[in-house]
Amino acid sequence: MNPGDPTRNVVLVHGGFVDGSGWRAVYDLLRADGSHVSIVQNPTLSLDGDATVTRQVLGLQDGPTVLVGHSYGGAVISEAGTHDKVAALVYAAAFAPDKGESVGSLTVDPPPGVPVPPILPP
Repeated sequence: MNPGDPTRNVVLVHGGFVDGSGWRAVYDLLRADGSHVSIVQNPTLSLDGDATVTRQVLGLQDGPTVLVGHSYGGAVISEAGTHDKVAALVYAAAFAPDKGESVGSLTVDPPPGVPVPPILPP
């Protein structure tokens, strides 16, 4: 992002088996570039609850915001992405469910060789 870009806000949403601290390196890079960055600390108890927390963080932004989700966070930003301050959605190795889909339905019958939750490091 350029400092003159009107979309200087970024909200980062973590995946299901981690917390917001996993975004630290990205946070530092974006801040160094002049962006205002918020990290949502989702309780990961329900998709609705996580989308509500994300919408609350979006409500605190002072203008257009790029909403970023990783892994399960992609499902969260799909739900919360209708907030009026969202200028763009970014799916970083994330689930992007269509209407009526869930992370569960996307992982129930994966193609052969594709990792499924819990996705652990090799």
